[in-house]
Amino acid sequence: MDWKISDFLPVSRQDMEDRGWEGYDFLIVTGDAYVDHPSFGTAIIARLLESEGYRVCICAQPDWHDPASLAAYGRPRLGVMLGAGNLDSMVAHYTVAKRRRSSDAYSPGNRVGLRPDRATIVYANLARRVFGDLPVVIGGLEASLRRFAHYDYWEDKVRRSILVDSGADLLVYGMGERATLEIARRLAAGTPVREIRDVRGTAFLTGDPGACAYPKISCASFEEVAGDKRAYAQANMIQYREHDPVVGRAILQPHGDRVLVVNPPAMPLTTQELDRVAELPYVREPHPMYDDVGGVPAIEEVRFSICHNRGCFGACNFCSLAFHQGRMVTSRSHESVLREAEGLIAHPGFKGYLHDVGGPTANFRRPACQKQRKAGLCKNRACLAPTACPNLDADHSDYLALLRKLRALPGVKKVFIRSGIRFDYLLQDKSGAFLRELVEHHVSGQLKVAPEHCVDRVLDYMGKPHIAVYEKFRQKYDSLNKARGKEQYLVPYLMSSHPGCTLADAVELACWLNRSGRQPEQVQDFYPTPGTLSTCMYYTGLDPRTMEPVFVPKSAHEKAMQRALMQWKRPEKRPLVLEALRLTHREDLIGYGKECLLRPDRPQPRRQDGPRSNDRPAGGKKGRGGGAKTPFKPKAQTAERPKRKAGWAKPKPKPNARRGRR
Repeated sequence: MDWKISDFLPVSRQDMEDRGWEGYDFLIVTGDAYVDHPSFGTAIIARLLESEGYRVCICAQPDWHDPASLAAYGRPRLGVMLGAGNLDSMVAHYTVAKRRRSSDAYSPGNRVGLRPDRATIVYANLARRVFGDLPVVIGGLEASLRRFAHYDYWEDKVRRSILVDSGADLLVYGMGERATLEIARRLAAGTPVREIRDVRGTAFLTGDPGACAYPKISCASFEEVAGDKRAYAQANMIQYREHDPVVGRAILQPHGDRVLVVNPPAMPLTTQELDRVAELPYVREPHPMYDDVGGVPAIEEVRFSICHNRGCFGACNFCSLAFHQGRMVTSRSHESVLREAEGLIAHPGFKGYLHDVGGPTANFRRPACQKQRKAGLCKNRACLAPTACPNLDADHSDYLALLRKLRALPGVKKVFIRSGIRFDYLLQDKSGAFLRELVEHHVSGQLKVAPEHCVDRVLDYMGKPHIAVYEKFRQKYDSLNKARGKEQYLVPYLMSSHPGCTLADAVELACWLNRSGRQPEQVQDFYPTPGTLSTCMYYTGLDPRTMEPVFVPKSAHEKAMQRALMQWKRPEKRPLVLEALRLTHREDLIGYGKECLLRPDRPQPRRQDGPRSNDRPAGGKKGRGGGAKTPFKPKAQTAERPKRKAGWAKPKPKPNARRGRR
């Protein structure tokens, strides 16, 4: 494969002139660096428009302070399409503690500050300022999750739909291929953008509620949800239930004197359509203009990975997938995936390892059940939690067949699966074949899965299966590894401070980890992001599914204690863990027993006539100068080992004859 700069789409006026273009159709503005790879939404939309004959130019990370950064491209013929990038810009910029991040993997050289906060709003207003009444269409994850009035964690308030603040003409939500192509066709045909009102997977503002072309339902207005948490929870549940491409209705939400109309979701792409999107002529690399500053780090995770599916019916309440990609799973054909793999093998940097063959959830290749195809999603039932639905179709045979074909390709040494695997779904496959081959061929030393917690009541709030399901999976996984003589570990992803998780629950999680003999290196605090059911719980203190009150840990100190309990062995966490144990009356976990999390405080040595030269500094061995405290455990007294009196000097070691040799 020949990797040339000419394979990239134009990124400047000069690039367009080099191609002989006198004009172009669409300017695509993104908050990410330009990476021409199917894991980046900007590349997918740009290549798809190009495949339909439109001339497209990419404007990556423009200087939002300077209108010339857009004006330099010239006025596009049909419109501007823009988004914040692969992540919500606020999540990309801030940790859950609301501290500014020190790196940005989607920017060249990991640099921060190359996109604004609330990038979609800023870019849309800049485009309006530069291009006047030219159609402006917003999309991507940030726009998708903020399409309704939504709670904003960073401002700690309810904000209006992003469509209001951006001033855009249309919003595309979800995986936007169908909607984008339909909008482009109508604009090219001369249809005014204000008349494009019936495209599924889009939203618009209107003064006439009758402009909605679909069966509809209303939810509480922005003003109501901003002032009444119960109204917010009820509206959030309506929005969640209607996100169904088969039976979902349009949702109307008033904003002042206008009405936000969110049309029903677009149908997922078929296998043939997914194949086409995946096999557009991507260069699969960052643009060379970033080479001198270190490239774009985000490519490293996906360069030699293959995405074979879309959608997720796992429906974790804290995950935005259900509200963005949707809960209906579709997948690519074997032939398409194999062609992509053969292209990767030809890449000059390929070393024989496919890093991942996965997607939102790796082991989903089909809808959860046959009923979904005709009747849509169950409104009051999750497919997997708290228990698996009896109608669940958990057949892994198609995925196994695909993996076997990939393993057999010349030049492939190993095929790994690093995307999330739903262990509860895996256990429903009674044949056990997938788990056996997973252990045998597809684990790179560690398999990461997400039980998230160990307390069943907390897991119910998360929308996760009960911990007994994970324990059953762990036992099977360990048994298979032992039988095959493999040293492959199971690494559980865990979350602290989720709504419904009390400090006592966090202590139970620490005890569970202690019994398992593992302590996580990294801990994830619950991060409230727009649109999810868990974020609704965080803001309202209500479970929107039942409207019952739910405890929410919000103070920074309580969150710090919950997080510290998951890493109780770290010396710097000891004060917080000790405080948490005392607050929950779990002093029984302070001691020397196997079940204890902490050792008692070390008693201070008794001094006689001031410190002596052979006294140990507090908290460390002789000569260490008061470092971190080491746990103190009194030794058993025997007749052969008399108790040492205070002030005794430590006996000098006997000379070592070997030490004196030259």
